[in-house]
Amino acid sequence: MNTKLFIGNLAFSVSEAQLKEIFSQAGTVVSVAIPVDRQTGRKRGFAFVEMSSQEEAEAAISQFNGQAIEGRQVAVNPSQPREAGVGGGGRSGGGGGGGGKFRRDRY
Repeated sequence: MNTKLFIGNLAFSVSEAQLKEIFSQAGTVVSVAIPVDRQTGRKRGFAFVEMSSQEEAEAAISQFNGQAIEGRQVAVNPSQPREAGVGGGGRSGGGGGGGGKFRRDRY
């Protein structure tokens, strides 16, 4: 099992310092990251907390999964590694579209 945890359904008001304090009840917190939207700068409603050992990560899951933090019931699960090439759409690359004149010009 990974020592990095995914914390879902997180209130936007929760800070990294608060998460570190809360999760330190289950063991040593190595790192905390709350991703923000690139365009708006707003928090995205989830976080990653890395514990120092597998045992501490399991303790954090059993202690905090389903518990309320800042009024929201959070989901705490092992983080899944990102798959190469899979990501959130965005504006880069791809997309079908058009045809017509532009398509003929490529040949």
